[in-house]
Amino acid sequence: MDSIFEVLTIGHSTQSYEEFLRRLKIAGVTAIGDVRSAPYSRHLPHFNRETLKQELEVDGVRYVFLGDELGGRPKDKRFFCGGVADYDKMATTDAFKHGLDRVAAGAKKHKIALMCSEHDPMDCHRCLLVGRALAERDFLVRHILGNGQIITHREIEEKLLEASGRTEDLFETRERQLAEAYRQKAMRVAYSERTGPLDRHVAAG
Repeated sequence: MDSIFEVLTIGHSTQSYEEFLRRLKIAGVTAIGDVRSAPYSRHLPHFNRETLKQELEVDGVRYVFLGDELGGRPKDKRFFCGGVADYDKMATTDAFKHGLDRVAAGAKKHKIALMCSEHDPMDCHRCLLVGRALAERDFLVRHILGNGQIITHREIEEKLLEASGRTEDLFETRERQLAEAYRQKAMRVAYSERTGPLDRHVAAG
């Protein structure tokens, strides 16, 4: 896969629709892929699936729901480890791979942003699961932050390594250190059967 294909990610957080749209327009986004498993919010109804789709399409942005393939809340008990969603297992499913294929096909025609609710990509499956998988397919993955700044997935990975304290391990390859850093972070923020979404925003993936 040629890395000229770019995919962005964005979290709607608690922003107004107008501010959310402004960030999309600044980044040149022409299509949204909604990767929330449950695309609804009691407190932010403008981000409910049907409402958001209608508003975006009025404003010239295509919308597609990808939560069944790329959501962070698995329905099958096999994809939990210790009661927490296991991203490594989820990434092996045919449904997940099909979702990535849909994103890849869409990226040939549109500048896509994969949307979830959590404002910080490091606390969200759109980055730790989906963004990681796309980067491994040699896509240029970038993340739109709440302040409008855009950072690369490579920058995210460096932050993960630093936070895990594994950057000084001379006896492990970077690949293995990074895989462990992903696992540690995912176990802290992924959906939990006991408490629901562990990330900060209740309507998360």
